[in-house]
Amino acid sequence: MNGFIDLQINGYAGVDFNAVELDRNRFLHATDIIQKDGTEQFLATLITAPFDEMLLKIERIASWLEDDPKLASVVKGLHIEGPFLSPVDGYIGAHPSSATVMATTELAAQLIEHGRGWVRMVTLAPEMDPGSKVTRYLTDRGIVVAAGHCDPSIDQLNQAIDQGLRLYTHLGNGCPSMLARHDNIIQRVLSVSERLMVSFIADGHHVPMFALANYLKCLPDHNIIIVTDAISAAGLGPGRYQLSNQVVEVDADGSAWAECRTHYAGCATAFPKMVDLLRQHLDATPEQISLWFRDNASRLLKDAMPHSVTK
Repeated sequence: MNGFIDLQINGYAGVDFNAVELDRNRFLHATDIIQKDGTEQFLATLITAPFDEMLLKIERIASWLEDDPKLASVVKGLHIEGPFLSPVDGYIGAHPSSATVMATTELAAQLIEHGRGWVRMVTLAPEMDPGSKVTRYLTDRGIVVAAGHCDPSIDQLNQAIDQGLRLYTHLGNGCPSMLARHDNIIQRVLSVSERLMVSFIADGHHVPMFALANYLKCLPDHNIIIVTDAISAAGLGPGRYQLSNQVVEVDADGSAWAECRTHYAGCATAFPKMVDLLRQHLDATPEQISLWFRDNASRLLKDAMPHSVTK
């Protein structure tokens, strides 16, 4: 296997991609460390914030990619996680619920325009996208649409898949710790896993390894993608770090908590450690590691739009 492909990096090595004060040199520094840690390509991920602020952050990174082909060979584009997410406690996770909005094609068009052709993926809540119109709109423009931080009914989930939904973002997270025992978002996603790719954070914290083993048994290997969901703490160890407008506390065991200690807020574990965990606890084969950490993500990104703004 060549280098890893990560669909979800919010920051790394002390650099927060969501920081208002992010500059190009710090972004380049983080990208360099990410490569040294074995990741060949990744999507820079921007999370929910006030919409105008999101547009500025999107355009800033997009302009760096547009001006620097070498950088763009590593940072393959942007993953916009929000603002069309469920505002309900538990499902919203580390995103600010006050900044969530219902999905509309008008707002989606602004994301695309400010992304200058570099928006490759959007994570949204199907129940925040009535009739899956925005899912269809983005899909028609070559952008990968993922569901996440959401609680759609099984009918809403299937409708979204019919309209182009390709991925579920970090299953087992972005949902309350207490769920209905049968009809819940985890069971719904697993029930459609033949039709939908699913990503997981395999740090041993977000999903215990025994539970992750159960989830992975329900999916075909070609539909499994491991992501880091890395934040600025990745590669640095315990401490207090920034994620957008909030503080994240990383414990000695590597778990990254929101300051309220009620939920995780991104991840401080890099891909090499995740590979070790999957080999040690799940007996993952070299073929599975290649699929989960590279090949499946590569296949998904082939559907992403070219380097031009598609209206």
